[in-house]
Amino acid sequence: MTFLTYAGAALAEIAGCFAFWSWLRLGRSAWWALPGLAALAAFAVLLTRVDSPAAGRAFAAYGGVYVAASVLWLWLAEGQRPDRWDLAGGAICLAGTAIILLGRR
Repeated sequence: MTFLTYAGAALAEIAGCFAFWSWLRLGRSAWWALPGLAALAAFAVLLTRVDSPAAGRAFAAYGGVYVAASVLWLWLAEGQRPDRWDLAGGAICLAGTAIILLGRR
């Protein structure tokens, strides 16, 4: 369930940030900020749903999921095929996420 929550949070954060990117970098209407703000609020709510006694650990583990999801966004939403460095970086970040989440405590 944690991975699904992280995946939902990543989608919401990337979509929210992309809405602002579209407005400020691609010249789209300022109205793009409204769904962007809603998506970023959903991201924050979803991240609080992760079962972790420490916010910092939940945020650190999420970071790897965010990087990998951003590479996927690059490909699916922006039509830019990730290169081997994008894929390697995403895989390393996911390995870090796994270490943080699955480490013995």
